[in-house]
Amino acid sequence: MQIGDYRFDRVEAAGSLGDLGTLLPLALGMILLNGVSAVGIFFMVGLFYIMAGIYYRIPMPVQPMKVIGAYAIASYALITPDTIYAAALLVGVILLLLGITGLIELSRYVPRTVVRGVQLSVGTLLLVRGIEFILAPPRSELVPEYQGSLALLSIAGVSAYTLIGLFGLLLAYLLLENRKAPAALILVLGGFLVGFAFQQPRISPGFHLPQPVFLDGFPDAEDFLTALFLLVLPQIPMTLGNAVIAQHDLAKNYFGRRAERVTYRALATSQGLANLGSFLLQGMPMCHGAGGLAAHYRFGARTAGNNIIIGGFFLAIAILFGESAVEIIKLLPFSILGVLLFIAGAELMTMIKDLKGKREFYVPLVMLGITLVSNLAWAFACGLVLAYLLKYEKIKV
Repeated sequence: MQIGDYRFDRVEAAGSLGDLGTLLPLALGMILLNGVSAVGIFFMVGLFYIMAGIYYRIPMPVQPMKVIGAYAIASYALITPDTIYAAALLVGVILLLLGITGLIELSRYVPRTVVRGVQLSVGTLLLVRGIEFILAPPRSELVPEYQGSLALLSIAGVSAYTLIGLFGLLLAYLLLENRKAPAALILVLGGFLVGFAFQQPRISPGFHLPQPVFLDGFPDAEDFLTALFLLVLPQIPMTLGNAVIAQHDLAKNYFGRRAERVTYRALATSQGLANLGSFLLQGMPMCHGAGGLAAHYRFGARTAGNNIIIGGFFLAIAILFGESAVEIIKLLPFSILGVLLFIAGAELMTMIKDLKGKREFYVPLVMLGITLVSNLAWAFACGLVLAYLLKYEKIKV
């Protein structure tokens, strides 16, 4: 069914599920380890998806901010919910100011080779994490007991958990262009069936809404200082590189004139507003992201109906199941999330195909190396310097 810029069918539904491999692990980690409100996270993810779809009129991803999410989970004993809410406020204000003042337009001077370096690096990270999830479930409270049991059950020398992931990967590639049985839809539904077969979730149906942050105690000065130096400052370069510059480039590549609203200013402003909402309603810091767009597109999303479908899903589970919604989400095998990550990462890595010659490939490859040993923020900064140095013919590579 097509309604204006929105198409609603099984292919759009499949495309809407393509980025769950990035979204769910970090969201679940912040809920279970940091104590962030599940209602706040799922409600704001759903609302941001829907509003982004309505404004941009093309598939537009919603992801946790990866630097903030990863550090918060790794340091959960130090990072409290109030620190995460403070991070959402700070990053929201910074992005909103960059968008409103137009300073974000300086991103136009970022060379194409640096943009491709960001895409290659993010794609590689997604692919590697996907392989890790397929080979073994992560050791954390995120993983239900049945997945650990499957990992210990060996069939022909390979764990049953890994076999599920490998079968899912084969099935995904067989169905990747199939409109009658879209790959992501079959994978996710099949994954939930596996989960329900081994473990029944404890849920509490009802009517739930997120609580405003000031009702549960406002972050104090220490929360804001911790958030600024440990979470926000390391995140900003990655957000500019991946969720603004690379996102703008990829949207233009995929959708051409249909992506006319995907400007640097609009991306910075929409992410800024979303994070202010996350602060107010106890959600998590969120962004768009080139990897998310590649995932939605690779699995079939072509219209903003993608956003309405997945946004409606997250709003529904937040409102209907409240904090117990996480028990439903946890049933999806991490090996299936790994398949989604693997395919999305591979798709994003192919964006370097338009580069020509050793000098152009040099910058993305150096950025990838720096990303693997450090982080994308440092890779982005070093890539900028290197790209401009290589404009001088006297510098040889």
